[in-house]
Amino acid sequence: MVENVRSEEIIKRWDRFADTYAKNHGEHGDPHKEVLLNPTLFALMGNVSGMEVLDAGCGEGYLSRMISRKGAKVTAIDYSMRMLDIAKERTPKELSIHYQWGNCEALHFLEDQRFDLIVSNMVIQDLEKFESAFQEIYRVLKRNGQFIFSILHPCFVTPESSWEKDGAGHKLYRKVDKYFYEGIYEQPMGKDEPIFYFHRTLTTYINTLMNVGFQLEQIIEPTPDTALLEKYPLFVEDFRCADFIVFKLTK
Repeated sequence: MVENVRSEEIIKRWDRFADTYAKNHGEHGDPHKEVLLNPTLFALMGNVSGMEVLDAGCGEGYLSRMISRKGAKVTAIDYSMRMLDIAKERTPKELSIHYQWGNCEALHFLEDQRFDLIVSNMVIQDLEKFESAFQEIYRVLKRNGQFIFSILHPCFVTPESSWEKDGAGHKLYRKVDKYFYEGIYEQPMGKDEPIFYFHRTLTTYINTLMNVGFQLEQIIEPTPDTALLEKYPLFVEDFRCADFIVFKLTK
């Protein structure tokens, strides 16, 4: 765990990591998104044709492009300028996507009750002031609009969690510690400098969403689709332990 790291430093690290991150993302994102998150997100979204959609924390833009191709008018924001540059480079001109710099914690540049749907894919755990982000998302969402977001599963991905392995390297079980720690920690990223994540308990997430005013409609812990397992057989381990959790809420 680390202390006294502010949003400015978190954003700088994402700017520096953006090119490496983007290299691992194709038109369906990275393999985790393709196998686990995309099928869940789009099943929860339903028909988005004609909708005003906010991609809150768009990264290199793959999800914005997928949503736009389904007929939505997309506004895509991110707090990393380098991510936005990459997203713009990768987006064909015919897609109806407006990219804009912004931090989900302060969406003052967006008017009240503007969007039919807000999607935030693996972003909330990157935010220092997550309650402010939920309040802002609630504000810019239309009445009866939907908010769908995914995060690392806080029960199984904690500041001190890992797979325990035998001598041959086979995974035995998932070790989890520091679940009730709430705060910032560093997540190793291979040869790149670590990225900062914020851990919160499941209780904190759900109670905060309810206090903001959201109605919880559905929670999904994604598991792999059988067809995609043929392409990515290693994801069979996701039947043992959930990496992600996805929430669907209504205003």
